[in-house]
Amino acid sequence: MKKLILLPSLIFLFSCEDKKKEPIDANSPTDTSQQISSKDSLNKNNSPQTIDEIKAEYALVNNQLIAKKLDSASFDYECDEVSGNVVYYSSNGELKSIKHFHGDSHFSSVENYYLKNGKPFFVFQEETVWNFDGGTPEKPETKDDVEEKRFYYINDKLISCRDKKYTLRTKNQSKPENVSDGESKKCNDTELRKTFEVLLKNKDKKGKTDCIL
Repeated sequence: MKKLILLPSLIFLFSCEDKKKEPIDANSPTDTSQQISSKDSLNKNNSPQTIDEIKAEYALVNNQLIAKKLDSASFDYECDEVSGNVVYYSSNGELKSIKHFHGDSHFSSVENYYLKNGKPFFVFQEETVWNFDGGTPEKPETKDDVEEKRFYYINDKLISCRDKKYTLRTKNQSKPENVSDGESKKCNDTELRKTFEVLLKNKDKKGKTDCIL
């Protein structure tokens, strides 16, 4: 883990400046975003107990994020040539979501934690590795190899995870929505849990800082 939290081993030197500040994603626990009103949310003190309840609670929080109805606080960090950004979203003092972006040269990762009663009930992670893919020195072409991972929790226990992979090219781009996800054969959230604990410990940071522990 070094000083920086859990950066995958395939990170290179950072050169994609436009990847540093990712917009709020609208990825649902499945591949179809659900528009569910607040009346469909669980009781305030109850955590999701089924996949359907996870989807409903996710939809509520994500709709609030899209509508910018949640309070937010953030900080940036630089550590060993890695750039990172963390945003905390809350409502009435209760933490609802954490978004963590970090990247180096040809790699970037964004993790979105969705919380109920202080614990994640769903985590969406997207990792991207980009490389040059032809073209000319004046007009190079690139490709992004993307992997999406979805983690489902009941009572703080991982019950299921799904993933899908696809490639985005400068030309002839595939459509991610046309790629189906599947049950992951390597369902492991050890690194995500460690990251989550580190992010919680640093939730009062502001501005810009060095490595976070």
